[in-house]
Amino acid sequence: QVQLVESGGGLVQAGGSLRLSCAASGRTFSNYAMGWFRQAPGKEREFVAAINWSGNGVYFADFVKGRFTISRDNAKNTVYLRMNSLKPEDTAVYYCAARLGGKYGDAQAYDYWGQGTQVTVSS
Repeated sequence: QVQLVESGGGLVQAGGSLRLSCAASGRTFSNYAMGWFRQAPGKEREFVAAINWSGNGVYFADFVKGRFTISRDNAKNTVYLRMNSLKPEDTAVYYCAARLGGKYGDAQAYDYWGQGTQVTVSS
């Protein structure tokens, strides 16, 4: 089992920044590739960003490229999502997730999920 706890969400004005953190416990964190997904009210969960186990492979949804970065610190069992130039349409609950294999953008490939953290961007 891997337990994931997100933090860092909140209310921010458009154009602002937030950094989300996801702390992992349980099995060896560095074995897992990590991803961030989000779900807005009335919408399906969607892929945001992913990072491989070593941190040298990162992937982003087109709508966040150039604005968001993802990183991980395996010594701290934590993955981060830095969000810049936030837009009202970025408002959603953000989830981190862990997977051993499968496609980085496929939510079904992820084995463990956190409870989510709310991000609200005001216009």
